[in-house]
Amino acid sequence: MFRQLYDWTLRLAHHRHAVRSMAAVSFAESSFFPIPPDVILVPVVLANRARAYWIATVCTVASVLGGILGYLIGMFLWDSIGIWISQLYHLEGKMEDLRLLYAEWGAAVILIKGLTPIPFKLVTIASGVFAFDFPLFVLLSLITRGFRFFLIAFLLKRFGEPVQEFIEKRLNLIGWICLLALIGGFAVVAFI
Repeated sequence: MFRQLYDWTLRLAHHRHAVRSMAAVSFAESSFFPIPPDVILVPVVLANRARAYWIATVCTVASVLGGILGYLIGMFLWDSIGIWISQLYHLEGKMEDLRLLYAEWGAAVILIKGLTPIPFKLVTIASGVFAFDFPLFVLLSLITRGFRFFLIAFLLKRFGEPVQEFIEKRLNLIGWICLLALIGGFAVVAFI
């Protein structure tokens, strides 16, 4: 099951538009798309470890730009697109709790959630809904997403070949762990 997806992603990682494709996924994930950019970031960096930090930069910038779109959805399109997204993630009844959390811990929410498997789009849209300070939102998004993507790039640049061997030997196990982490991120949002 995971072998075909892995092989497809590796083929994509060697394509001349790989970085652009990764940027598109990173942008979309921060505002509406459910799949995290790490799924493409990892093979793209493994395919070209010499450009790892450039790839992480592109992924970070695209994620923050997508986050700005998410912020704008929350601020200006909540009554249409925002409510639909909140229903998709079963957040309708949690908005008041989230508003209180943002009022007291907004910066920490952005920093922590940007590192976790919890979908970042929920943070970006909520930041717009609750009118979190926009320049601070952009700065915090740069910090948290940059940390995440540059950490991945650093580890893959430094330990790329052994990491790739490890992934390939344990592909099914890693695939299931990643799938469970993704589902777990959505479950945390829906049930907590």
